[in-house]
Amino acid sequence: MEGFAIELTSRQLQIIDIVKKNAPITGEQIAETLRLTRPTIRADLSLLVMLDYIDAKPKVGYFPGGKSSRNLGSGYLLQETKVKDIQSVPIIIRETTTIHDAVVTLFLQDVGTLIICDEEGKLTGVASRKDFLKVTLGNPGAASMPVSMVMTRQPKVITIGPDDPVLDAAHKMIFHEVDSLPVVVPCEGEGAVGKLDVVGRLTKTSIVKLLLDTEANG
Repeated sequence: MEGFAIELTSRQLQIIDIVKKNAPITGEQIAETLRLTRPTIRADLSLLVMLDYIDAKPKVGYFPGGKSSRNLGSGYLLQETKVKDIQSVPIIIRETTTIHDAVVTLFLQDVGTLIICDEEGKLTGVASRKDFLKVTLGNPGAASMPVSMVMTRQPKVITIGPDDPVLDAAHKMIFHEVDSLPVVVPCEGEGAVGKLDVVGRLTKTSIVKLLLDTEANG
């Protein structure tokens, strides 16, 4: 039966989560939470009961089933975990930092990408090892150039929010072929439209560690 775990639909995962947080809960209440009708989710409920993800008690409602969340597969875990739960401290440099100093920071901090902010601490770009290699190979004068000359600028930087599911971050990393994402929140106040504050960073390593730790403790 565990083969069905990875085939659960987004709606079925939502139902499991609703039951977990609100048990006992009736089918009508589940449907109302999803803004659907009871007949629409009848097949979903039947399947989840059959697979033991939820349990039904007559005249009482639905309860979590015998399978714990770890049995729902990695997709469920990544959907349930928020970015802020596993994010790490961002490695930030200023736009005016020289490429030489940026590369030193890169290796001292043992990271693949540096987050670049302006003097107010707002996100302006990112620069990766690949970016630095491109500009420094065969160019002895590059060391004294500011990182602003080689960084990917803010409108094109792929970011994630602290309250977003880790699953969303993983999809972004895979689609855009990056190893980490700046974790950002919109700036508040006058003249802050479009500006972002950096509150953390999320790496592929952090996501893999989450999966391995869960497997080890399971």
